[in-house]
Amino acid sequence: MIPAQSIRRVAVIGAGTIGASWTAWFLSRGLEVVASDPSPGAPDLIRRMVEGAWPILQTLGATPDADPTRWRFEADPAKAVQGADFVQESAPERYEVKQPLLRAISGALPAEVVIASSSSGLLASRLSEGTTHPGRIVIGHPFNPPHLIPLVEVVGGATGSPEAVEAAVAFYRAIGKHPIVLKKEVPGHLANRLQAALWREAVHMVAEGVATVADVDAAISEGPGLRWALMGPHATFHLAGGEGGYAHFMHHLMPAVTSWWPSLGNPEVTPHLQKALIAGVAEGTGGKPIPELAGARDAALARLLAARKG
Repeated sequence: MIPAQSIRRVAVIGAGTIGASWTAWFLSRGLEVVASDPSPGAPDLIRRMVEGAWPILQTLGATPDADPTRWRFEADPAKAVQGADFVQESAPERYEVKQPLLRAISGALPAEVVIASSSSGLLASRLSEGTTHPGRIVIGHPFNPPHLIPLVEVVGGATGSPEAVEAAVAFYRAIGKHPIVLKKEVPGHLANRLQAALWREAVHMVAEGVATVADVDAAISEGPGLRWALMGPHATFHLAGGEGGYAHFMHHLMPAVTSWWPSLGNPEVTPHLQKALIAGVAEGTGGKPIPELAGARDAALARLLAARKG
């Protein structure tokens, strides 16, 4: 596999919201990008994403050789990957779309080039079916937006080689990401499963009339979410155990916490409940347009990342 320090050109295959965000981050790390997408509006989306993200990326420490214009567009994905040292695939989240695409680009690449899929929940072993050198195809799942959130989940699954996983981890780490490796492949990977578990209970609390959508959200953003920005659930409960740490938590507090588990919900998201949730979010966000909310989020994320680094 190509060593991380030798990777200079990245092919971004699938340049929607995720691919365009990846492009902005790669450029901020001093890399060259060749992007490809079947949508005629993709080049404009990339341009707007890079221009909009660049001021924040500079505050986060873009490399001295970073150039926001160092990208080009190639509609044909097989041509776009030619000469690439690493491929980040971000096509729509469907096997019937990703599988033929991965077959096409894998056939145009030498065996030592890793192909990482941004898939948020599909299995690497199924994505690699019928591809050339399937061992070099791994999951490289970012958290949205990729140009700000450090996490990248790397999964080799049943077919990805250890060398490809190690190469992907080394590359992501070299460009300032925080890669984690999943030892087994499961639908939804790790972070999305944790997120889904919390959201399921959040929906259940609304469905049961326990709290409004806004108060459910505030219960996280104004409470444990602040701690989770600093440490995960295990480390958080380690501190909750006081000087005795996690062992003390297990002995004294775990029985109370686990006693709640049987009552956790599995709500049926009916059309009526969907409407109630949508209306609740609109009320909680004050009806502000998505771009305004996303801009405020991204600016706050940048401040948070800077504070964590400090």
